[in-house]
Order: sequence, then C-alpha cells, then structure tokens
Amino acid sequence: MATTNDLKNGMVLNLDGQLWQVIWFQHHKPGKGGAVVRSKLKNIESGKTVDKTFNADVKVEVANVDKRTMQYLYNDGTSYIFMDTSTYDQLEVAPEIVGDAKNFMLENQEAIVATNDGRVLYIELPASVELEVQYTEPGLQGDRSTGGTKPATLETGHQINVPLFIVTGEKIKVDTRDSSYQGRVSS
Repeated sequence: MATTNDLKNGMVLNLDGQLWQVIWFQHHKPGKGGAVVRSKLKNIESGKTVDKTFNADVKVEVANVDKRTMQYLYNDGTSYIFMDTSTYDQLEVAPEIVGDAKNFMLENQEAIVATNDGRVLYIELPASVELEVQYTEPGLQGDRSTGGTKPATLETGHQINVPLFIVTGEKIKVDTRDSSYQGRVSS
C-alpha cells in the first residue's frame, strides 16, 4: 500500500481489481479545501486512458509488477516466444499483448517483459530501434531537395514513411512509439 503522495510515473496501481499505469500526475493545492492529486492513468488491459483526481494522502494499492529483460526468440504462428536470459525459461506471449511492438521486433532482440502474478501485462521496447529497409521505390533525382517522403517496407514487414534519399538495403533508426523515421545509421 502507498499513498497518493507517493505516485510516480510508470507506477502500476490496482484500482477496483483493474491494473492502471500512472502516465502523469500533479499535486494541486487549491486556495481553499484540501490538497488533491490529479493524474492520468492508462488501463493496462484495454489501453484506455482516463483522468482521475485523488484526495491527497489517500491509500492506494500498488500492483507488484516484475519487469525483466528477455530475448525475443521467434513467433510460432500463435504466440511470441521470449526467453529469460538469466534462467533460460521460455515464455509464450499472446499477439494481443505484444500489440504494435511486433512491428519492430527482430529475432534475438531484447525487450522488457512486464508481468504481474505470472501474467504478462505488456512488452516494452527501447524508444528507437535500428532496422534495414527491405524495399522502397527509388527517389527521383529532382525530388531530393523537396523534403518529401515515400513508403518503405522494413525487415519486420512494417511499412513507414522515409525521406526520398533512402534506398533499399539501408539501415535506419525508427521511433517505436509512433513509427517515425529518425535518421540513417552510419555503418
């Protein structure tokens, strides 16, 4: 148990039997009345985000979330297989839980797997990853200075927009949060 004064970003709370992750919080002391804690919470199951205001110093239940760095091994068609690098235990994760992270995962890549009481909650990837462009149309010579973009298919099969000067076979840096191009990777 903790109080609302102890909230931190990333903390997972158990409210009415559901797990909520703290995205943002702010202590607020109005001119009259007691202090409150405003927060933005994200439901781990559904992904729904809500604004919630707590009275200051109210007890809330903190969920025990175990975050471990695991290695992504492969997709067997029905689930994604991860391996704990310290114990070599393998863990099957359903595609619904992996979600959009599948667009950026390569075999043998490390990811953080968050669990609660043996149940996988979510997969956390680094903010950016380096991936190779499998295919993209060649940019036209006159278009290089316009700053335009074109679609490119990455080695994971995911498609993003890249600048016109990017060619097939080039390694690029991609933001895992919004699928945006961040730059070339120098070899």
